[in-house]
Amino acid sequence: MTSLGLLALVLVSATVFGIFNNRLLQLPLTIGIMVFSLVSSVFLMLIDQFLPWEGVHAIRHLLAAVDMPATLLQGALSFLLFAGAQAVDLSALNKRKFSVLALALLGTLIAVAVFATGIWGILALVGLPVSFAWCVVLGAILAPTDPVSVIGMLRRLGLPAEIQALFAGESLFNDGVAVVIFTVALGVSHHEHAVSALHLAEAFAVEVGGGLLVGLLGGWLAQQAFRIAKDPHLDVLISLSLCTGVYSLCTAWGMSGPIAAVSAGLVMAAPATHRAISEQGRKTLHFLWEVVDEVLNAMLFVLIGFQVLETTFSLPLIWATVLAIPLSLLSRACSVLLATLPVYIRGQDRMGVLAVLTWGGLRGGISISLALGLPDGPVRDSLLCICYGVVIFTIVAQGLTIAPVVRKFNPS
Repeated sequence: MTSLGLLALVLVSATVFGIFNNRLLQLPLTIGIMVFSLVSSVFLMLIDQFLPWEGVHAIRHLLAAVDMPATLLQGALSFLLFAGAQAVDLSALNKRKFSVLALALLGTLIAVAVFATGIWGILALVGLPVSFAWCVVLGAILAPTDPVSVIGMLRRLGLPAEIQALFAGESLFNDGVAVVIFTVALGVSHHEHAVSALHLAEAFAVEVGGGLLVGLLGGWLAQQAFRIAKDPHLDVLISLSLCTGVYSLCTAWGMSGPIAAVSAGLVMAAPATHRAISEQGRKTLHFLWEVVDEVLNAMLFVLIGFQVLETTFSLPLIWATVLAIPLSLLSRACSVLLATLPVYIRGQDRMGVLAVLTWGGLRGGISISLALGLPDGPVRDSLLCICYGVVIFTIVAQGLTIAPVVRKFNPS
């Protein structure tokens, strides 16, 4: 009943906020929904502060009772990543494959290192010192750009196909790298093991390599099933089975479910898969995953907005969060610049693309999910507050201003 109650609350809220946004603000749907969700959460907090109301406690009870990390990571995000990967232009992605690889691997490592070092100093400055290992954990939480936010943004901007592929490819794959770093750093912070390159390599091979293999194999099996079925309704069942199946298997086997969902979605986008599906089946699948993408996006951003009700604030934490926002931009700029220098395409558009990649590095559901999965304690409260502030800034401030940045630098 609790899960059903949360589902009803999120769906009704997304609908109401979407209508208000359409009539009043006319912002991009997901950003508008999250703005109204944030405003509602702050309003409820103020009511509860000055005039305690049982409704606020009921909502908090719902949020606390449901496993939010599982709801986000193992629920909505598996479908969203799968849907997003299907929309990628594979030929454009292939042309930028080395840049995507550099951003997803080297760029993520650089972003974690720069942010961890900076936030370690910031927290000490405001009187909230934590170990460097915990700072690496926070760096890993905020390193991955969010494919849900990024892909939705790309659809509105009309960027050249190769730039869209660079954005989308990085955002779809760098979360797997960040999760490996997060897992290792979290273990170090609990003194479970020492840092070693061998351990990191093993974790990376299992998480990313295993997820990639399972996703590609599942995609190939689905491709054969499409050839046999030749029925739009069966095509829907096959695609749903593929998405949930590879994600669940990888989660059970200790591999990266997000990487599996992305690689399976890329197989769905392949010309060979399109040829295996009838024209009616392709139309049905396109409509299905477009609806899934829009509905789950709206629900996810409502949940992110509501999560402020569960966040603990203090003056030092507010200062740390304010300082963490420019630090997140600096770490993103360093990761984009240093990761792409060895491989990036030569040409006059270089600085324009780097500027757009930096400002367009939105964070979202994956970062929130990792932060919510931290073990209970004062460190969790601090890291969650900082993470939440950075995510809100990137989605609202950067998401709303990326179009003028694109027009100014005009990468092509």
